[in-house]
Amino acid sequence: MRRTTKHMPGWSPGHWLIGRPLSTADAPHQTIGKVVGLAVFASDALSSTAYATQEILVILAAAGTMAFGYVFPISMAIVFLLGIVTISYEQTIHAYPDGGGAYIVSRDNLGDVPALMAAAALLTDYILTVAVSISSGVAQIVSAYPNLFEYRVEISIVFVLFVMLINLRGVKESGAAFAFPTYFFITMMFITVGYGFFRYFTGSLGTVINPPEMESAHALAAITPFLILHAFASGTTALTGVEAISNGITAFKEPRSKNAGITLIWMALILGSLFLGISFLTREIQAVPSESVTVISQLAETIFNGRGIFYLFLIGGTTVILIMAANTAFADFPRLSALAAKDGFLPRQLTYRGSRLVYSYGIVSLALIASLLIVIFQASVTRLIPLYAIGVFLSFTLSQGGMALRWRKIGRLKEGEEIVERGSALRFEKGWQYKMLVNGFGAVCTFVVMIVFSVTKFQDGAWVVLILTPSLMAIFWMIHRHYRSVAGRLTLDHYAGPAPHVTRHRVIMPVSGVHQGTLQALRYARMLSDDVTAVHVSIDPDETDKVQKKWNTWGDGVRLYILDSPYRLFLEPLLVYIDEIISQRQPNEVITIVVPQFVAASPVESVLHMNTADLLRKELLSTPGIVITDVPYQVAEAKENS
Repeated sequence: MRRTTKHMPGWSPGHWLIGRPLSTADAPHQTIGKVVGLAVFASDALSSTAYATQEILVILAAAGTMAFGYVFPISMAIVFLLGIVTISYEQTIHAYPDGGGAYIVSRDNLGDVPALMAAAALLTDYILTVAVSISSGVAQIVSAYPNLFEYRVEISIVFVLFVMLINLRGVKESGAAFAFPTYFFITMMFITVGYGFFRYFTGSLGTVINPPEMESAHALAAITPFLILHAFASGTTALTGVEAISNGITAFKEPRSKNAGITLIWMALILGSLFLGISFLTREIQAVPSESVTVISQLAETIFNGRGIFYLFLIGGTTVILIMAANTAFADFPRLSALAAKDGFLPRQLTYRGSRLVYSYGIVSLALIASLLIVIFQASVTRLIPLYAIGVFLSFTLSQGGMALRWRKIGRLKEGEEIVERGSALRFEKGWQYKMLVNGFGAVCTFVVMIVFSVTKFQDGAWVVLILTPSLMAIFWMIHRHYRSVAGRLTLDHYAGPAPHVTRHRVIMPVSGVHQGTLQALRYARMLSDDVTAVHVSIDPDETDKVQKKWNTWGDGVRLYILDSPYRLFLEPLLVYIDEIISQRQPNEVITIVVPQFVAASPVESVLHMNTADLLRKELLSTPGIVITDVPYQVAEAKENS
């Protein structure tokens, strides 16, 4: 028995902000093309051109202005590394068309521990992406309007909430909203760099007029290899966000791997050319790193001879792209957290898609955590940067190392042979040796950079990440252990229940899954009546198929009624169905709703479960003409008694 409910969500004030609810059937229409994809997933990487050069100069400033001549050679080395990482991730995109990036690659090829390490690193990176990009965008505003400096924290939080709101409207909506600003920024940057080179070659470029005071001038140090490596590590923040496209492949239109791969190459070419151009011109105009007046501000003011219309356009475009860089994190953080939650390493609520087909819980969680970081670090880009890139290069290393092992496994297959893994299917491919070499070399390079970054930035605050990543992994394992423990105690393997006792009642029993707790409630329902109907609200088709198969085995002949819910609503279709039953009730007939309820061992564990029984009971208590019965199943007690 099955039907599709026609119930649609009622109007609420939230519709003014995030739009009308979308049906599950609308999901294929919410995908994006290459042009919009560049705005959604590349804004983080492209925005780094606004501060990567400045971060190199901040470190070189310790040796005085003479050291600024190294900014361009260091930038060239970083762009070379960008090329290696881009080639590697382009291979990953085609190997894993369902997305997931470093987490899925590590899980399938290196194991759960490296996968959790990649997940912890990337989730931390996405949180820091929001904090750094928003703070950097506000820094551009403060450069143009110094009177706003004392309000930078409040302004930053407002921008975080704004980007959160746009993303709650859906991937397609956020991409459409941010596409024009992205291309405006790219256009203005190329105009600025192009005109800067024109003035350089014609000998009319000049230098910064009234440069800000160099904040590190009081602590002059020698130009040493360690200093150069330190500056290189700071500049590698330009590579943050390169992995974003590989994590969000499913957001692209078909053929999604091809579209995602092309978008990645576009991003790398734009990023590399702008980064090199800015670094070269910054050296020539003798810009000075400063928290109050950014390098981009000094560059634009020098190239355009003052703070005229082109200066304001560039600063405005830079501010917007930096704020939009947070959009990349808002696109990827919820997807990655949903994958980890699906594997049982994060709360299951993160797998839930909201009314606009986005992972709403993940989006809101990211906004809250990033806002907290902004308050703690007072929206200072320089204070946040040391926490930023270690996780990025850890995920780069794990992803490329995992891909190298994947190519090795492929090389051992015979032509026509196939091995299906959780994230992809392995088939023999010619040229696997070359691909393995590319990924292996990339893994070595990014690993070296990660070590350099960890050492050079350790005292600046990088030690926090080195503690935070293992701590997050420990939390993942605790959550996973809880879910596995619950599943183990509720499993139907080798389980045989006692025969039910039948009395007279009409019983409706909501069913979200089939396990020992469900069968315990079913036994009680059969004791009340031989007229029992189990009702399952179908939100996820795959999960519904699993419920049907298990019910055919364990349902003991009791009918299962499936309510398809295109808008992923649970309570409303069920309440409509119950109202229909009540309207058809015979005289003196008693309707009993039997609600299976999971009882967690502690309040902390209860947070990890949806607790839909509580929501259902609250709604049904106000419905006249029915009796509500909870059938609790205490997993903790089952363990103690066993």
